[in-house]
Amino acid sequence: MTSMTINGEAVRFKLDPATPLLWALRDAANLTGAKYGCDSGECGACTVIVDERAVPSCTVSIGALEGADVITIEGLAPDRAHPIQQAWAAEQVSQCGYCEPGVILSIAAMLKANPRPSEAEIAALTNICRCGIGPRARKAIVRASMALTGGDSLGLLVRQNASPQPALDGPKRFSNGSSNEEQISPQ
Repeated sequence: MTSMTINGEAVRFKLDPATPLLWALRDAANLTGAKYGCDSGECGACTVIVDERAVPSCTVSIGALEGADVITIEGLAPDRAHPIQQAWAAEQVSQCGYCEPGVILSIAAMLKANPRPSEAEIAALTNICRCGIGPRARKAIVRASMALTGGDSLGLLVRQNASPQPALDGPKRFSNGSSNEEQISPQ
């Protein structure tokens, strides 16, 4: 039996320790916010927070997470009061919604580690969105950062209104999925 904390509750899985966390969450814990995407950790649709780090849940077994603290989108802030959730709604980021739980959790982990992320840190987010939420997601990150830091604009707010920035919708992540765009991750 594998034990861990999920969304603040102690959980014991009676599953093979090699079971990917994604399937334990979806099938055994009925937490369906993490989505199946690529099965290789590339797309980020299954991202959850494990011990304060964004992790693709399809690539880690429950056995490797004995004693870990896991947060899913359902547990980030059940009342949707987390600053990134508030900013997400305020900036009207939502499109189809499939990738959004993973994107939001990646951003939440980044903001927890550094509430004033640089453009390079934002651009390093590896989640893929085919709907093209990048520009609005970037604005949501700035808004959430400002909420967390008491209004400090990070210098990003000024630049976001200047010329288009490559963050989130460049280095070919968070793309709109058109066939003329490369789909590569930053090195």
